[in-house]
Amino acid sequence: MGRRSRVRKAMALLAGIAWLTVAAQQPSRAQGPPASSGQGPSLTLRQAIDQALGKNPQAAMAQADLKMAEAGVGQARTGLLPRFNFTEDISRGNDPVYVFGTRLRQQQFTQSDFALNSLNRPTPVGNFATRFAGSWMLFNWFGTQEQIKGARFAAGSAASMSDEADQAIVLRVVQAYQAVLYAERQVDVAQHEQTTAEALLADAKTKVHAGLAVDSDMLAAQVNLSERQQARIAAEGDADVAWAELETAMGADASSPRATLQPIEARSFPDGVLADDIASALKTRPDLKALQQQTSFHAAGAKAAKDSFAPTISAYGNWEMDKPTFAGNGGNNWVAGVQLNLDILPFGKRAQLAQERAAQQKAEAQERAQEQQIRLAVNRAWTEHQTAERIVATAQASMEQSAEGLRILQNRYKAGLATMTDLLRAEDAQRQSQNDYWRAVYGNTVAYAALMYTTGTLTPDTAENLQ
Repeated sequence: MGRRSRVRKAMALLAGIAWLTVAAQQPSRAQGPPASSGQGPSLTLRQAIDQALGKNPQAAMAQADLKMAEAGVGQARTGLLPRFNFTEDISRGNDPVYVFGTRLRQQQFTQSDFALNSLNRPTPVGNFATRFAGSWMLFNWFGTQEQIKGARFAAGSAASMSDEADQAIVLRVVQAYQAVLYAERQVDVAQHEQTTAEALLADAKTKVHAGLAVDSDMLAAQVNLSERQQARIAAEGDADVAWAELETAMGADASSPRATLQPIEARSFPDGVLADDIASALKTRPDLKALQQQTSFHAAGAKAAKDSFAPTISAYGNWEMDKPTFAGNGGNNWVAGVQLNLDILPFGKRAQLAQERAAQQKAEAQERAQEQQIRLAVNRAWTEHQTAERIVATAQASMEQSAEGLRILQNRYKAGLATMTDLLRAEDAQRQSQNDYWRAVYGNTVAYAALMYTTGTLTPDTAENLQ
């Protein structure tokens, strides 16, 4: 019995030495996973946002709408300017009225042209007419001014919608950027867990060969390693999808090497007051500003339609030179006058006025509806951010507790006081707590970005604080 006891002690000592040797060659399971790094140059969140704003087609479309609206302002201003036309007309004919009038305008009329034969059957006459004509709306009861005002409101609405498009792009880039950081962290965690599972399998094999563990422990470790390998493969696939979404949001070339990103980190964001955030959103949201300007645009359109019932006063003038040949001599004449125009049966104008007033009422209703939606969106985003902040705190405490529990189980397993099942269960709990923590960190940043977006304060400058 004494000899068997000494043999068992020697085998246990050899197994312990072998286990320590394998463990020394493997990364420690107590330390955190290493940060991943890309192969390309570093890419900050601000750089990603700037590239997206320069290449995203949504931003290009919003800028095109803004240019069209600004051009509309210039077009409306032309109503205050006079109009001039130039005409060069070449004609020839023997129509009696045409011949009679043409000879008069050419100042070539003679006594012989009064002969009855010449009047009834005139010889064909050619004419080269050069005309300059102009008109100018002098007064139309400020209808043109109202049209200019409406065009300016339309341009302001387009500018606000351009800002809204930019903020939506910034939010999308922030979400995609943070998703890549979270996916890369998941890859690191999965790789670390696979390395840990490999060390655990080597440990189980050593103990089985030393007679200190049963074969089921080694089989359980092999199954655990297979699961960790599958988890790593899945995490790498998720990272590829996250990168594809970020590249799409940036308008980047998918064939270019992936950049290096700083590892995801837990951040604490300021706690705002819900009432203040709602009030800020109602003042700064660009989409609400766009609707308000649309309401003003339709109000100006209704005012212009009402002014169209009043009479208008305009001036006109015409100068003309008529010659029998292009280089010959001829006569010239001019006409100038002032015109008063009043639509006695303005049925079309009444319909237009009714249409503009209905459009104004619709715009006002849309504005009120958008205000309600903004209040709801800010309330939801504010609550989600507060919830995300609390989840990060609880997830961090859970991760620390699970890490300490795993350390205790590892020591007990080394001492033969715990089973492989207990150790694997602790490994699962520690891995799940890590995943929950980094998911909470990702969710907290994205929730705060969404809150900034709903309050209308998410710009490239303010988004830099999210990295």
